[in-house]
Parts: sequence; C-alpha cells; structure tokens
Amino acid sequence: MALRSLALAYFVQATGALSVVGTLAAIAAEWHLRDEQAALLITVFGVTFALAAPLLQMAFGHLPRRRQVLIGLALFSTAAIIFALAPGYYILLAARIAMGLGAALIGPVLGALAAGLVEDEQQGSAIAMVLLGLSMAGLAGIPLATWAAQAWGPRTLFLAIGAAGLLTVVLIRSTVPAQAGGEKVSPSTLGRVVFDPILLPAYFVVFFAAAAVYATYAFLVPIIRDVFHGGEQTASLAMAVLGVSGVVGNLFVVRLARRYSADTLLVAGMAILGFDLMLLLVVPPTLAQLFGVLMLWAFATDIVWPSQQRRIAELSAQLRGVALAVTASFVFAGIALGSALAGFLYVRWGFHANLFGSLVLLALSWACLALSARRTLLTTKGIL
Repeated sequence: MALRSLALAYFVQATGALSVVGTLAAIAAEWHLRDEQAALLITVFGVTFALAAPLLQMAFGHLPRRRQVLIGLALFSTAAIIFALAPGYYILLAARIAMGLGAALIGPVLGALAAGLVEDEQQGSAIAMVLLGLSMAGLAGIPLATWAAQAWGPRTLFLAIGAAGLLTVVLIRSTVPAQAGGEKVSPSTLGRVVFDPILLPAYFVVFFAAAAVYATYAFLVPIIRDVFHGGEQTASLAMAVLGVSGVVGNLFVVRLARRYSADTLLVAGMAILGFDLMLLLVVPPTLAQLFGVLMLWAFATDIVWPSQQRRIAELSAQLRGVALAVTASFVFAGIALGSALAGFLYVRWGFHANLFGSLVLLALSWACLALSARRTLLTTKGIL
C-alpha cells in the first residue's frame, strides 16, 4: 500500500505537470491567451524544475525523504488549486512556477524512498512499481485530463488535480512509514557530477532529445486543430493513442534491456523518432495518417527515456542518485526549451518549421551521444 501511494503521487505529479500540452487550447480559451502564451506555461514549469531539483536537494536533502515528498506534494497541489482560481495570466505563471518547485522536491526522492521501504533484492521491483504511476499518467491521466478540460473546463481540471494531490498527501502520511534523513548534497559533489567529462555530454543527449520532442509535441493540440482539422474529441483520442503506444514501448524496452546495451537501445529509439519526424513532413494531413505516426512517436520516445536513465546510472557509479536528479533537471530544461521553440516556430512559419526544429535538435542529441560514447571509450582505455 505504501508503494501504491507513492505511485499515485507520481501519477498526480506527472498528470498535473504535462496535462497542459493536451489542454493548451482550453487554457487559451478560458483565460483569453494566445497559443504561444499558453505554451509558456509548460516552459516556466520546466525551467523551474530544472533549476530547483538539484538546489533543493542541496538545501533540504538532509530531511527525511517522506517529509520531502509530503512538503513537495502539498506545495504542488496547492499551486494547482491557485492555478484553477487564477484571475489572469501572471497568476497562472506564478502558480506553474510553484508547481515546478513542488515537483522538483518530489521527483528526485520518490524512487529512493520506495527503495528504502524494502529489502535490497526487492528494490528494483519497488522502484518499478512507483514508476508505474508515471506510465499510467501517460496512458490514462493525460488523456483524461484533456477530455475533462474540454468537457468541464481547465479550472475544474486543475481543481481536481489539486484535490487529488492533497488526498495523496493524507494517504502517504498514513501508509508510508517515517524514515531517517536523506543525504544532503554538497555544492562540490553537485559540481563534480554536473561537470564530469563523461556525464556532461550524456546529460546533453537527453536535454536535446527532450527539446526535440517538445518542439513539436508542445503544440500538438493546435496542430491537430489547424493542420489536421480535428476537433476536441480528436485531441483526447490522440493523447490516448500516445499513452497506449508509450506503455507498449516501455514494455518492449524492458524485454530488450536484458539483451542489448543502453547505447544500442538509445540509438534505436532516436533513429525511430527521426524517421517518424521525417514521415510527418511528407504524409498527407489526414487523421488516419496522424494516428499512425503518433503511435510510432510514442513507441520511440518510450524507448529513449528509460534507456537514457539506464545509461546515466551505468556511467555514474557511486554518485548514481545525484546523477539521476541532474538528469531530471536536464530533461525539464529540454522540455522548457522545446516548448518555447514550439510556440515561436509555429506562430511564424507553421507546422513544418516545428518538425525541422525537432530534427535539428535531435541531430544535436546524436552528436552529444557520439561525444559521450567516445569519452567513455577513451576513459576505459585509460587515455582520458
């Protein structure tokens, strides 16, 4: 029950963080915003998370992990309610910043908290159970959020997210046993992990990959509306297609991880994503074609994300926990960059500019992967 409670926390956090993508049009209509203003709500969340995650671990990493999760989830949920009640754009931005701060306190410690609840041989299963909340957010949470925002409005949606988060706080408080304090991350340790000559290009792999995905994905709903002439129901269905295909991709990579290296799977996922982006450039703008491409898109990205996490874990050895927290920061920084570019490119040059932007960013991710692999090889040979 304790692990299920932590999985629910991940589900609420991921749904609240990423549901803005599927509800972009509804948010823009409710608060009379331009599409690019609404997309900035994704960007500020990503920037806040990226900057705050390592800094909060430096400041509060010594606190018991359950307390960190409770504080972070309470802040995230309260901010979601403020978002729902916001009278104007600047309160929306402030609420998203507060949600980012809450998420930055939750995300880096949920897995470690789960691992501390079980024996050593069960830690992998415990972490996988907690991460199921993240997968379920993609499968059900974000599609449901898209539908709810269209049916009842985005204010009702974020009120529901806030209420669910506060109920989860109560559930965690009652089911997850208290633990000893965590480890406070020193500035020197953080600096060593961030600027490690092997890890730094590895972080930029996922930074540019996330930016590549979100340079198109952040504007998926306006693209469906303007380019593919789909309505609100189509956007909800698209999110569901992405969720189901993503879970299939995740199950696929779990099986292949026993046979192939993280580098091999990462290259395969990025290659599929690149092919998919080029396919989007040439397919006719029909909904049937769009759903086929989205299935491949989600399949590819759910090979990329876990493979990148595994690669960082293998490269970072003794400082694995800090390195994974830094990786999360680079992911959300990439999301912030991609989301900001999505609005800029789409408004000025249209859908195809988003695709070209995504391909350029994906090429930069490939270059960083090649650099990281080369440095790893040189280190193995004792040259670097």
